Amino acid sequence: MRNLNEGTLRSLLGPDHVLPASPLDAVLGVQPNLVVSPGTETELAEVLRLANEAGLVVIPRGGGTKLDWGNPPARADLILSTARINRVLEHAWADLTITVEAGCTVQTLQETLAQHGQRLALDPLWPEKATIGGVLSTNDSGALRLRFGSLRDLIIGVTIALPDGTLARSGGKVVKNVAGYDLPKLVTGALGTLGVITQAVFRLHPLPRHTRSFSMSTANPEETQKLVLTIQDSQLAHVALQSHFSADSSPSTDILFEGTREGLDAQSAHLRTLCPSAKISVAQGASPEAFSSITPWNARQELWSTSDAVPVAQAFRPEDVSSAIAKVSILPADLASTVELIRRISNSHAVPWKLLMQATGLGWLCLEGGTGSLRDVLTSLRGELEKGGGSLVVLRRPAQLFDFDAWGTPSDSVPLMKAVKHQLDPANTLNPGRFLSGI
Repeated sequence: MRNLNEGTLRSLLGPDHVLPASPLDAVLGVQPNLVVSPGTETELAEVLRLANEAGLVVIPRGGGTKLDWGNPPARADLILSTARINRVLEHAWADLTITVEAGCTVQTLQETLAQHGQRLALDPLWPEKATIGGVLSTNDSGALRLRFGSLRDLIIGVTIALPDGTLARSGGKVVKNVAGYDLPKLVTGALGTLGVITQAVFRLHPLPRHTRSFSMSTANPEETQKLVLTIQDSQLAHVALQSHFSADSSPSTDILFEGTREGLDAQSAHLRTLCPSAKISVAQGASPEAFSSITPWNARQELWSTSDAVPVAQAFRPEDVSSAIAKVSILPADLASTVELIRRISNSHAVPWKLLMQATGLGWLCLEGGTGSLRDVLTSLRGELEKGGGSLVVLRRPAQLFDFDAWGTPSDSVPLMKAVKHQLDPANTLNPGRFLSGI
């Protein structure tokens, strides 16, 4: 290790929490030296300070479910695990807020909240493994975003450890908080490049009394787009809306309602009146406490099942991946033309594809095929989407495509982002090279 005695780390954390890194700890092909697991945020901040002073590169890790997102790091010396920093610190149920440590899994948090009839209105991937810090760093949200907003709308306070060892706190424990620098929104989606999240404070929502899902079949993408826009322009009080497309099946659209039984009956009747030409069927039912595991609302997670890899860092083998998964962003009015674009480019390279699009204009595209074909399809799609004001971010790809930039063409905000990075992490200690434009 560069200028950092391992004995110092073992003395600080205990010998069981400073371990040699194995090949399974590699981050997109880059092998670290050590895996360290502090037990408190103070210990984490001290480890980060020591590593920063020694010129080491630190890779933060929670559950490891999304460690393959982004670009390969320029280097990796330490994996800094938050697995032991995992407590629910304060549930102010009367105020609908909760303070939780970064290593707590989403499922554990939801189970705690459910005891008081509350929830974090969020449906990320792999909630049983994904941690709060990791979900925030990757800004991972699903279909519930349509009704409850993104993570930046749900987080109201955060504590992060900066590379110099400072524990910086911003926000508060009340829903209405506008004072100070908006650090919670800044670190959400920053992929751990600005600081290591140690605590977060969220606004909460009540668990619904009942839920009801419907699936609607349409003949083609044009009809699907018309259906989605009609629903969005209506008075329906739906909380989630998503559409499925693939190379070998007709489109379908899922809609989710929450509320009382009487209210759900009224919403169901309104839906059928609004969309008389769609083939509407009741989807398999839903338990509010386990929303993300209910078909069809686990469809986003199922896209990853085409890969032979298990979505956990300790079991992830990039060489086994024969598919690419990308996040696409478009205008909802461009839905049909985007599906046609994906169909045309994928078919021209004989690449099977599946697409899940949310009514917000965010979607997840799965492509299967050889390395060369995947590279050609991703390159062509990104170029065409960016021409129309959209984007394509690669979330998973085979090891042979690690050199393919995950993020796409940099935006005008990159100089500002680099300035913030330099201000908070001047030595480039945290995740160098993993984020947009080499940040």
